[in-house]
Amino acid sequence: MKSVLQDLVTHEVGPGTEVTTESIIQYFEDDVVSAESASLENNFDTLVDHILDGNLVIFFEGWDKAIVFQASGLETRQITEPISEPSVQGPRESTVENMNINIGLLRIRLKSPLFKLETLSSGGETRTKIAYCYLEGSVDPEMLAEFRERMEATKSMEVLETSYVEELIQDSMYSPFPQFRVTERPDVAVAALLDGKIVVLVQGTGTMLICPGLFIELLQSSEDYYQRTVYSSLIRWLRVLAFFMALTLPSIYIAVTTFHSEMIPTVLLLTILDSREGIPFPAFVEALIMEFFFELLREAGIRLPRPVGSAVSIVGALVIGEAAINAGLASPMMVIIVALTGIASFAIPQYNMAIALRILRFPLMALSASFGGFGLLFGLLVILWHMVTLRSLGQPFLGALQPFSPHQLLDTFIRAPIKYMDRSPRRKRASRSAPQHSE
Repeated sequence: MKSVLQDLVTHEVGPGTEVTTESIIQYFEDDVVSAESASLENNFDTLVDHILDGNLVIFFEGWDKAIVFQASGLETRQITEPISEPSVQGPRESTVENMNINIGLLRIRLKSPLFKLETLSSGGETRTKIAYCYLEGSVDPEMLAEFRERMEATKSMEVLETSYVEELIQDSMYSPFPQFRVTERPDVAVAALLDGKIVVLVQGTGTMLICPGLFIELLQSSEDYYQRTVYSSLIRWLRVLAFFMALTLPSIYIAVTTFHSEMIPTVLLLTILDSREGIPFPAFVEALIMEFFFELLREAGIRLPRPVGSAVSIVGALVIGEAAINAGLASPMMVIIVALTGIASFAIPQYNMAIALRILRFPLMALSASFGGFGLLFGLLVILWHMVTLRSLGQPFLGALQPFSPHQLLDTFIRAPIKYMDRSPRRKRASRSAPQHSE
């Protein structure tokens, strides 16, 4: 403000002239503002928002406008490597809690006039700034209209993080499966924009929300596109196998050992029976106990400080597993099954999908303990039926698998060479109609 008054005295009124309210008002009326970070506002609600954002607002008696100076300058976390989505190859930049920086990370990768950004503020006392962006011509107009309609709910709710937005706009709040993707990698967000997705950013949150999120995309990683196609395809099949292992491995063990022991080779059956000798619990209760302790160790490892969290998880698993075997509370085979199940869940790129598998694992175990393989198949059919009927912003959750699209299979369970993955028809039309000059 001092520099503004000095500029007013030396250039507008002249040295030695008294500065009055009228001269200041006349100066700003004629020359608008003298600083790039300043503006004139005449809406009181907008001025209140500026004050709450930490900006400087100056009022003058007898003037129906106010001067706003951008004075907020909070320290934010520096851009570092992604924590939840590490990669061997590819960019090493991660989003931060400053929404403007995150938008800049997207714009530097997507230099197109078709890149559109819209902002709004949540309600309540927080008035959190929310922005969502999309690529015009790539995004489905009906899906965009549905998204905008659902985002109206955020204007009356307190929003502190992207998960708040996710819960407010999702199709099924009681589904265990995540209907949106969460990422902290700008390259993943830009790839999603090119695929016709909508990306949501929230001020104060270091993650971005990708809408909609389809089932096959929750099993994919950004590194799939930075490695050779053969290796990426094999890794994707490995993740599919890990998905079924994390979901069904304890249930298969319970069903086979309890109801279908004739399906096990004789030598292996004798080994299992020998390891289970003296165990006072049936296989189902044994699995529940071991799963409970494994989940407890996993949560403890997450909540503890990072330097000691991993050590506690590893040492705790070894000590408890060995102690349970020596005490006769669990068999070595059950410890192996639970450990493999946990490792398989860690192979799922999206943490929210791994949580869904942890939730669904227990009812499948109960069905297997009650009805054997038939109960397990019934549970899997119910899960499949739920996935078929589930929608994400009105889009089928199974994506290319429903309805079946052979062309889209080139980027599902396999990763075809990039030159064979043609751009979608909507983006082709957009590229032909896009203006040749920049805005």
